[in-house]
Amino acid sequence: MSSRARARERRTGIAVAVALVTAAGLVAGGCSAGDAPSGAVPSGAVPSAAAPSAAVSPGAGPAGLAGPAGGASAVTPLEPLPAAVPPALAPYYAQQLGWTPCDDGYECTTFRVPLDYDRPADGDLTLAAVRAPAVPAGAGDTVAPGERLGSLLLNPGGPGGSAVEYVEGVARTYDAGVRARYDLVGLDPRGVGRSAPVTCLSGERMDAYTAADITPDDQSEVDALVAAAKEFAEGCRQRSGDRLGHLSTVEAARDLDVLRALLGDERLHYVGKSYGTFLGATYAGLFPGRTGRMVLDGAMDPSLDSLAGNRTQAGGFETAWTAFARDCAEREDCPLGRTEQQAGEQLAALFAAVDAHPLTTDDGARRLSEAQATTGVIQAMYADFLWPRLRTALADAEAGDGTGLLKLSDAYYGREADGSYPNLMFANMAVNCLDLPAPFAGPDDAARAVPDFERTSPRFGRDMAWMALTCTYWPVRPTGTPHTVRAAGAAPIVVVGTTRDPATPYAWAQALAGQLESGRLLTYDGDGHTAYGRHDSCLDGAVNRFLLGGEPPENGKTCGR
Repeated sequence: MSSRARARERRTGIAVAVALVTAAGLVAGGCSAGDAPSGAVPSGAVPSAAAPSAAVSPGAGPAGLAGPAGGASAVTPLEPLPAAVPPALAPYYAQQLGWTPCDDGYECTTFRVPLDYDRPADGDLTLAAVRAPAVPAGAGDTVAPGERLGSLLLNPGGPGGSAVEYVEGVARTYDAGVRARYDLVGLDPRGVGRSAPVTCLSGERMDAYTAADITPDDQSEVDALVAAAKEFAEGCRQRSGDRLGHLSTVEAARDLDVLRALLGDERLHYVGKSYGTFLGATYAGLFPGRTGRMVLDGAMDPSLDSLAGNRTQAGGFETAWTAFARDCAEREDCPLGRTEQQAGEQLAALFAAVDAHPLTTDDGARRLSEAQATTGVIQAMYADFLWPRLRTALADAEAGDGTGLLKLSDAYYGREADGSYPNLMFANMAVNCLDLPAPFAGPDDAARAVPDFERTSPRFGRDMAWMALTCTYWPVRPTGTPHTVRAAGAAPIVVVGTTRDPATPYAWAQALAGQLESGRLLTYDGDGHTAYGRHDSCLDGAVNRFLLGGEPPENGKTCGR
């Protein structure tokens, strides 16, 4: 395997799963524990230091969104766009895609979209896409042209996860029947990966950002956290310019419709993970008549504001931690005691000790901070196959070696061995801060919110409250507000929820399925982030039958243990 391929596999696995707590805040993040290659971690809603919540939505400004921000009474539906393509946008819909061989057997292309859909004369962005052409299902199998179903677009989440790298990492693991009838296509959303990527900080400054204390004990530590949030925001302003005001999920959904047309498909067939569910639901809300077979796995609830989204996501990670602690207590190599309560107490004691005295690591120039220790634990909550690695890392940390937790934290952020960082976290923050108003006006608001967050999550609540500060200082005003998505008239949409999903709590899937007029809830009773592609025959079979035959599972169907 080439070094490029190895890097791609890392990013489609652990790195992308790291996007920002709630896809912003410790999350949002990438590929799923389900259909990622063996050893990969999920992506989509990811947590990250000093960030906001990605688990929430777009609104006041972009076409289609109505209503002001506010409480539940202010949440209004996402309204569809006119069915006819406006004349000013016709040239974008009339482009011809030129596919060229690339990246170990795939095909790549680029196309143009307007920077601002309301003012297309203001300039363009160039977006990048990849496709894995449909292949025969087996020896001697042929699929007649009439049996092909078109393109199936995949998005791994984040926001910030590269769909190009995701498709290149997982396409060959997809169900043979699905691969025989669809071209699998990945489009890097605007601002992400190869599509006019935003950038914010150097590798050295990102190291400092990820180590920043997110549980401040005094005013000097509060000031340092605010300074880190401001530096991140200012770095994005200086390095990314006008793009920062045009990276919303509504705009990314409109880009999907341009690509749908250029692919020659009357309807968009789509599988989205984590934040990819928010992007897919937004598409369905804007273009219900063009929505085809859509699967939204690890769903987000667009009706939540950023404060509620971050707080409920903290509860999701608490649920996942409880499952890990119970499992750990039954194992001989558990370093946290023999009961769930002991595990929680020992974890709190470890975090306090690391806060006071950061641990040495095998990277002599870097020590493990409390923030990185917390991120390392959170990273392991995305998939239960990481639990053994976490037990070892915690045992090493208690013995004074922070290497294991630092590596988990680095994997969350996608940090490379040379100290560089991918575009993932920069895009994550840029999209989140545009999609919803910041939860706090300043550090005093964050401090007042801590008790409520800690009631929801004794383990991670304090961290996740303080993580939500970066959007407070964002250089571009938000264009989105909380809203519901009804998508009236759309074909059936399958919404998948995992009962102990850390990053996208199960209640969010229930909420989205309830909002969608044609929503069908499919439940996976289990651990980890997202479910499709985990090789659960019940759930995978239900999704594959829907993708191939168009018949959704019975609403409320449950798979897993």
